[in-house]
Amino acid sequence: MIKGVGVDIIAVRRVEKMIKAHGEVFCARVFTRRETEYCQRFRRPEERFAGRFAAKEAVLKALGTGWRGGISWQDVEISQTRSGPPEVKLSGAAETEAKKLGVQKIYLSISHSRGYALAFAIAEGGT
Repeated sequence: MIKGVGVDIIAVRRVEKMIKAHGEVFCARVFTRRETEYCQRFRRPEERFAGRFAAKEAVLKALGTGWRGGISWQDVEISQTRSGPPEVKLSGAAETEAKKLGVQKIYLSISHSRGYALAFAIAEGGT
């Protein structure tokens, strides 16, 4: 059963500006170490960072929480599976909120095109 749907879009340039202005402080606040290492492997890391930024926003929209209730950026981690699709790992307050809602799995899609990153999340759970 679908518990929630979330979508977010962000200009890659906006994330690129935040990284240039705040560097490691911004990355450490928003992304986990694994996310940062993953993004930095690419020729245009700002696209990957923007995709993960949008993904975190989309996930919290799917949960219906936004950033309320003590949820931090670090509570939502986006990783890549070997076969390609991104995976969501929740911890802390985000995990607690998902359990309260009965969410068992979050499906996620991330796309980059023409200077934008878009993410779409579906939260699924039992009846």
